[in-house]
Amino acid sequence: MIKLIAALLVFMVIGSEAARAHQPVTLLDSDTTAAKGPLLVDGTVSFAIRAAFTKAGQSKAFRAQFKSNDQLSVQYLIVDKKPENALRTSSLPSLVITPPTGSPVTIKFNERTKFFEPYGRVNYLYLARYNSVAEAGIYNFTITSKSKALITVAVGDREISGEIIRGEPVASTSATTSG
Repeated sequence: MIKLIAALLVFMVIGSEAARAHQPVTLLDSDTTAAKGPLLVDGTVSFAIRAAFTKAGQSKAFRAQFKSNDQLSVQYLIVDKKPENALRTSSLPSLVITPPTGSPVTIKFNERTKFFEPYGRVNYLYLARYNSVAEAGIYNFTITSKSKALITVAVGDREISGEIIRGEPVASTSATTSG
């Protein structure tokens, strides 16, 4: 009986770690513009967007949808191992966030803080964090490489299951038509 209780406790701890991990989303080579990239249906849900670049000048992008007054929470991270942690700031891909209305924001690197992600057991470095109040609509996130690199952009902070749409979103119909 004690072994069963111990096993259940271990399962609960491991399961709770999975619930706290950002949901991974890998950007594809075809995700060259926000319109072609995946849509995070709720940008407040935590997602880890991974982008790999093989050369300078490549772009990858995605979208995230927000309601008015939602928290827009974005972190730019790299794995804390070579070659990523050896890249100069000027060699890292740029990240531009474009709100539904208004001016684009280019994320500035302002830190190099170590972070251990327990679920994936990976050491990261935070390079930038950006928080603001969102306006209603779809935000575009565009990442442009300056050299070969692998980065992670974390979006959202609510650790719940979220939905991702690839391709054009299907408009929902709330009213039925007769005829």
